[in-house]
Amino acid sequence: MVEEGKISEKELSEIRFIQYVSILTNAGMQQMGKIMNPVTGKTDKNLEAARATIDLISMLKEKTRGNLTANEEEVISNALANLQLNYADEVNRMEKESGKS
Repeated sequence: MVEEGKISEKELSEIRFIQYVSILTNAGMQQMGKIMNPVTGKTDKNLEAARATIDLISMLKEKTRGNLTANEEEVISNALANLQLNYADEVNRMEKESGKS
């Protein structure tokens, strides 16, 4: 029985999973130069690291299939789609810039 005002272990587990996916998503966005690194105050681009982060989230989604709540599934699917679209955008941008040189 859960005391009033207390979070159940299941709810806490869901919160932690979503936090972890959010941390990975923010890392991927930083690696693509889409958001500033709060530690350095700079925006740096490392598409190889971003690809690795996307692959990690994809693997996590695959390994947790069938074990996620509907909310967790939605969060990880949206995060992965968002990162993949932004990654494709950055790759296309770099290809265009290198073609102009």
